[in-house]
Amino acid sequence: MSRPATGSQPDPWRAPVIVAQIPDTGLHRKLEASAGERQAIAEVGGVREVLSASADLDVVPRSGGRVQVTGTVRARVGQTCVVTLDPIESEIEEEVDLMFAPEAEARRLADLIEEGQDDAAPEVADPPEAIVGGIIDLGRVATDVLFLAIDPYPRKEGAVFEADVTALDPEDHPFAALKALQDKKKGR
Repeated sequence: MSRPATGSQPDPWRAPVIVAQIPDTGLHRKLEASAGERQAIAEVGGVREVLSASADLDVVPRSGGRVQVTGTVRARVGQTCVVTLDPIESEIEEEVDLMFAPEAEARRLADLIEEGQDDAAPEVADPPEAIVGGIIDLGRVATDVLFLAIDPYPRKEGAVFEADVTALDPEDHPFAALKALQDKKKGR
């Protein structure tokens, strides 16, 4: 999953889980973004406002130090219609199914997949996300999923862009004045 460029801004929504403390049976986390977190998500995501943002995630350890994160991210986002410029709200509900692996393994697998792309493989699996510093930040996961789900060109229901097209007079073109001079010369 590619992450949006947040520059030097800190992650707007943090919910770190220490991998070493995840029980063998896994754990379940329900996250709800605070007003401040929602405002920061809106600023980083380039939307008018984030009215609500929540995540319902299961974190389960797998073999080889891997961790699987599954669940759902939901949000209500305030945007501006690209046609009418009216404020609109969008409901987002996205499923999450990500595999995390220790940083060195994630890097190695990413390199292997990149090398394999030269062989014209039609379907190449995404490498696992890296577990950095022994932590998986579920807030970051939810934010990334939200950013990827936001419509970059939202339209109000029923809004249609209609260009104002006027028929051009065949005599109204850049060289019309030259043609008129030429016609005048011929008429002499």
